[in-house]
Amino acid sequence: MQRQAMMRERHLHEIELLGEISRLLDHSIDLREVADPMLEALSIHMGMEYATLTLLHQDTNEILIEASRGLSAQQAQQGKYHLGEGITGRVVATGRPIVVQRTSESPYYLDKTHRGRSPDRSFLCVPIKVERQVAGALSVDLPCEPMSEIEQDARLLRIVASMIAQATKLRRVVMADQERLVSENRRLKADLAERYRPSRIIGNSKAMRELYVRMAELATHARPVWFEGETGTGKETLARTLHFNGPRTTQPFVTLRCAGLAPGDIEGELFGTETRTGASTIGRLEKAAGGTFYLADIEELPLPAQERLVGFLSGRGFERIGGTRRLQADVRVMAGSSADLRALAQEGAFSPDLLDKLLPERLFVPPLRKRKSDIPLLAAHFQNEYAHAHGKDIRRFSPATIDMLLAYHWPANVRELEDVVESAVLAAEGSVILPYHLPATLQTAETAAAPAPNAEAPVVTIPAPTPDASFKSRVVAFERAIILDALRASRGHMAAAARALKTTPRILYYKVKLYGIDPNPYL
Repeated sequence: MQRQAMMRERHLHEIELLGEISRLLDHSIDLREVADPMLEALSIHMGMEYATLTLLHQDTNEILIEASRGLSAQQAQQGKYHLGEGITGRVVATGRPIVVQRTSESPYYLDKTHRGRSPDRSFLCVPIKVERQVAGALSVDLPCEPMSEIEQDARLLRIVASMIAQATKLRRVVMADQERLVSENRRLKADLAERYRPSRIIGNSKAMRELYVRMAELATHARPVWFEGETGTGKETLARTLHFNGPRTTQPFVTLRCAGLAPGDIEGELFGTETRTGASTIGRLEKAAGGTFYLADIEELPLPAQERLVGFLSGRGFERIGGTRRLQADVRVMAGSSADLRALAQEGAFSPDLLDKLLPERLFVPPLRKRKSDIPLLAAHFQNEYAHAHGKDIRRFSPATIDMLLAYHWPANVRELEDVVESAVLAAEGSVILPYHLPATLQTAETAAAPAPNAEAPVVTIPAPTPDASFKSRVVAFERAIILDALRASRGHMAAAARALKTTPRILYYKVKLYGIDPNPYL
């Protein structure tokens, strides 16, 4: 009965020890952080004198003491083994545990750490195996006991080694995932930086070149920047470019688009919220800490939120909505507007103080109709992008199509041009985008832009072909397109255009009059 009671007490101690070691191993992803308290727990529960955790270093094949209990720092440094050397080296080399009842009797007990041989001390060493590979060993020195008791201690030590091995395996998986995520994050940031570097911004017009110079001057500053321009001109893209070409490129770029949000929701999204119960949500401004915050459609920001933003830009920090704590964040603020903030400030609809903060670094983004020379460049960029995305072999726009793009006034700017080009790419059957692949709005614009023909000449308005257009309308649109191409290639010379089309000047002249085409712009 007494033996059974002792066994039950031993099992309870073992369960308590294993529970404590399990909690320690769950505490940190770094085994070295929990090794010392784990060996201390072993010492308390097992009554051991010394303990060591050794790991095999694959690059040198050396087995080194990573953590110890009862050894001085100098003794731990002396505990170096090669595979097969001593008891520890043999355990790591073979993957089998070794139990020595009396250290004074074993020729393999090398005592490199100078803790002494003794007939009163036992030595137990068990392997730590991770996925069938021995990663190290766990060893303890215990007062000499009967072999049956030592075997029980060895069994417990093997369980602990197994727990260490499982924790090590899980940590390797976690570390591999973390490395993969860090690598992926680094790659994505590099992709973003490449995408938004100035050389990738499309446009070579005088207005855009002037804008690039100003952006280069502001790239290394932390002052607020205001991008003013019509909807669709690319204000946010330029803000991203400025961010990714400055010192904050590795930090977050966070946006908030005020348009479409209820006025009551904008402040919470911007500054975050707190409730009486202590629950809180982090606002976009706080999420951008260390990086850049871009506020689109700032003219839609309610006046109370504008005053809060003025306080933040003045260095006074901010409070979450419903909160009382004053928070600080290192954030560069950029804003975009399609409205004239100066006029709004005069009307009392915009904070003059906020305007004063934004006005010194105002960058005007010109509308597309004011930078006509950039239209072919932008169109070619979007054509390549969407042809690749949709798996189509589209190589160029016909000259007549380019003329139609140049003639259009683009009320929605670059965003509208991108949509038009994607639609044309999807509609095109061959390798060239022709005029009838463009939307009806552009077809009408091109016809309206052409000089009026002679009064006596018959004029035909050519509708834009749709997917269900008749055969005749498709033929007319195609015929008109190839005539425009020929006139452009011949610089408006009718006879040369007729020869290129393998027809007579008389027939070509008739078609030109019929479709209301003026060759003079091509001369």
